[in-house]
Amino acid sequence: MNIETRQERLIQILKKKGITEEPVLEAFRKVPRHEFVDSDMYVKAYDDTALPIGHGQTISQPYVVALMTQLLELNKRDLKILEIGTGSGFQTAILAQFSLRVYTIERHRELGDKSRVKLREMGYANVTFRVGDGTNGWPQWAPFDRIIVTAGAPVTPNTLAAQLADGGIMVIPTGSRDMQELMVYKKSGDELHSYSAGSVVFVPLIGQHGWDG
Repeated sequence: MNIETRQERLIQILKKKGITEEPVLEAFRKVPRHEFVDSDMYVKAYDDTALPIGHGQTISQPYVVALMTQLLELNKRDLKILEIGTGSGFQTAILAQFSLRVYTIERHRELGDKSRVKLREMGYANVTFRVGDGTNGWPQWAPFDRIIVTAGAPVTPNTLAAQLADGGIMVIPTGSRDMQELMVYKKSGDELHSYSAGSVVFVPLIGQHGWDG
């Protein structure tokens, strides 16, 4: 089965699970997921499952990537997005389809460097990388129109909420180390309105305002 056929089969799965925004589905057609996993994982790259990428981290399940992207309401192309947890760079590449610029932070230097090289090779010029503690956000470039956190936090860090622009949206999993709720925050003035988009399981968000390493 060729790559295009595998991608389309995955997209049909995403549709059945409720991913209805055509721009999100089109982004999945444009970004080859197999490029973000090791070669021995190619055969599983278009399965709807998380896969290991080293350092105890994973490339998230495609449905979860699509759901978080859809929840961000990326309906404009001039958005400034902060991503906490670069990981493999796959979610970063999806976000870059919609964004004026993506600012992405990865705690593991090896993963961050690998993702930077990969995305540069693939032609993504609208991504700014950093290695460090993502729970502190990136004050230098705040406020952000959208914030996405791809690891599970015990609570939503105030540092990140403070860096969300008025009218902005943040998607973050919060809860225990073993299970979280996927929380969506919308900022209006000084108020944050939130709701849960369902239960998820992410690796822990390690950092000053997250879990201890």
